Amino acid sequence: WRVRTFCHELIKRPRCYMDLTANDLPLGRVVIDVRPDVVPKTAENFRALCTGEKGFGYQGTRFHRILPGFMMQGGDVTHGDGFRSIYGEHFFDENFLLEHEEAGVVSMANSGPDTNSCQFFITVDVAGWLDGTSVVFGKVTEGLPLIKGIVEEYGTSGGTPKMNVVVSNCGELL
Repeated sequence: WRVRTFCHELIKRPRCYMDLTANDLPLGRVVIDVRPDVVPKTAENFRALCTGEKGFGYQGTRFHRILPGFMMQGGDVTHGDGFRSIYGEHFFDENFLLEHEEAGVVSMANSGPDTNSCQFFITVDVAGWLDGTSVVFGKVTEGLPLIKGIVEEYGTSGGTPKMNVVVSNCGELL
């Protein structure tokens, strides 16, 4: 969070939440601070998908890739290829000013340059090799121990989760 923009204090930073379950058992809530002051389009895409205000969103989606010591990836609102954003199929990489410098970083998953859509991942450690390739737009500010526990308990070396981890509810904290 070292990046400061000219208007960083003027732009409201949304706080989004996700309530998570594993095989329908409640696990807890994660709160993510989003950075529209640095990556406005990316931040708005995530916020709108959390609220579902565009008619589709993260509620009911699962974390389909969980790798111990690294991250958990989810957000596939299409339940298949994951190529849908509030702007259409894909949108461009805004910038790479924020880095994967600590656990709890929230970043866009992609399939190459300028292929951001709905999928995102949350890191559980530093992941500097992703700097310059995945757009960071947020940070977990509440629930990081929950995320780390899910990654270690339900992750596998191949990425296929041991249990069905789902976003049972989500939105924006006002």
